[in-house]
This record gives sequence, C-alpha cells and structure tokens, in this order.
Amino acid sequence: MSAAPATTSATTRPEALTVAPRIETARLILRGPEMRDFNAFATFHADPSRCLGFGPEMARPEAWRWWAGNIGHWQIHGYGYLTVEDRETGAPAGISGIWNPEGWPEPEIGWVVYEGFEGRGIAFEAALAARAWAYDTLGMSTLTSNIKPDNARSKALAARMGAVYERTYDNPIMGEDELWRHPGPAEAAR
Repeated sequence: MSAAPATTSATTRPEALTVAPRIETARLILRGPEMRDFNAFATFHADPSRCLGFGPEMARPEAWRWWAGNIGHWQIHGYGYLTVEDRETGAPAGISGIWNPEGWPEPEIGWVVYEGFEGRGIAFEAALAARAWAYDTLGMSTLTSNIKPDNARSKALAARMGAVYERTYDNPIMGEDELWRHPGPAEAAR
C-alpha cells in the first residue's frame, strides 16, 4: 500500500531557515526546519531510549549544533532533513529527508518519528514523499538508508519501502551500520 500522492510547492516564509520545499501528503506537511521545531528535536535527542537508532544521546547544546548542521547541509547540498508536521494539529511529528554529510557513503533517506506519533504510518508516509521528491525533483538515481543493526523497526520500514540490505559498513558517526538500497526512480512506490 502506498501513501496518497504528495504535492510539492516552493514557498518562502519568514520562519524559513532553508530553501526547502513544502511537500504535502494526505496527513502530513514536510517543510524546512523552523525554530519552533527545535524543542521537539532536542527532546527526542535527549532520550536515549528513542534516539540511539538515529544518533547519540545529546544534551540541548549538542542538539543545537546538529540542528544548525542540518540547516548548513541545506545550504551546501540543496537538500537535508525536513520537519514532518502533523496536518491535523500543526505539531512537529518527526523529521525525514535526504542526508549526505562528509563521510557518508552516498545520499541517504532517513526518518525519525517523535514520541506520541509512532504506530500511525507517519514515518512511511513521510519517507515515501521525501524519496519521491529526491527522485522526481532533485533527479537522484539511487538512495540508501543507513540503519543500526539492532533497529528492527527501521529495517522493517525500509523493507516496506522496497529497500534491500546491501552491506554492513563502519559509519564515521554511528559505528557499525547497515546500508539498505532503495529501488530506483522507475521502480519506487510514490
């Protein structure tokens, strides 16, 4: 089952910190990070029971540096992590997007869902929309997801998206990571 088709628009808002698009799906808005989203991200990264599949536990100042790094990533690459906003409440529900910092093997589609938003298909819907944007707008021909070996939920989501395990490698930030290859633009569900 695929999510409803996403619509994309380029808008400039006073709160915008990046040139990110606004991607709308049936239940979500994916948009560039705004300062009002930082508290939810910092809360996520302060909880080791939630963040360790995405990155290390971080105190608020460390989370701030990652947040600023994502904004810089947008400036350097023209893509990065988008805030996933719940259309019904306007609350940030997580992040999803394309990530390729120094040391990464190639561009990655990643996702995080914040506490209270799990189990609703939000990561799947957001990741499908971000992947479609990467293929259809950015012209990328392949994407991967880098997943910690013990992160069963992310592996299940990657498989649901059609990605297959390719290899294990040493990620410069995360240590041992599995690289999962997504289907290319012609085969990928939208």
